[in-house]
Amino acid sequence: MSLKDKIIENKLPSHIAIIMDGNGRWAALQGKQRVYGHENGVESVRSVIESAGEIGIKYLTLYAFSTENWGRPQDEINALMGLLVESIANETENLKENKVKLRVIGDVKSLPLEVQKKLEWSINELKDSPGLNLTIALSYSARWEITEAIKNIAIQVKEGLIDPDEITDELISKNLTTADLPDPELLIRTSGENRISNFLLWQIAYSELYFTSKLWPDFRGEDLFEAICNYQNRERRFGKTSQQLVS
Repeated sequence: MSLKDKIIENKLPSHIAIIMDGNGRWAALQGKQRVYGHENGVESVRSVIESAGEIGIKYLTLYAFSTENWGRPQDEINALMGLLVESIANETENLKENKVKLRVIGDVKSLPLEVQKKLEWSINELKDSPGLNLTIALSYSARWEITEAIKNIAIQVKEGLIDPDEITDELISKNLTTADLPDPELLIRTSGENRISNFLLWQIAYSELYFTSKLWPDFRGEDLFEAICNYQNRERRFGKTSQQLVS
């Protein structure tokens, strides 16, 4: 029996976020340069997107490139940006066939102009897709996002649009890049690292965390199903007791 068959349809997480980690280590194990791992990681992205859409996941967010990643060797950054342009061009039609809508969060203006243009083109091509809502985090970090939200709120206070006493959790959420997305119920990280790495820090306050030792280029749809099965076997209490949930 496939793990897919064990998934309980009415207990699906509506939003899954994934930290795609381990491309470089995977390439090193093959005796290749790091970019080889990034190239092979594209197949994992394709498999996970198709599998998520297949079982009815509504929102999928993938952490592709952090603001900290700009500190990597320049040749790797150049290769990554080139791969990003190529992948967008090659995958957009496939995403359209799978009815996937695309959005990007992060400091997009810091990306090369060619990448920005390709992203804008792909987002426009997929804007009417009725299926899975795919979000790619590029040049993103949670601290950057929260800082930008605070700046926006400060401007609103300065202009007299809101009173400081009106600043609430909800208002902060509305000023984040994910304002129109539900918070992730499940956060997955590959490669065996057990940390969040500055990803969606505000949004994952009550997310279930799932860590796997699999390196990202080896992660496929069946691994996604395994993570979902694990999630469905957990008790989500949100600060309450088990007895309260039963009652």
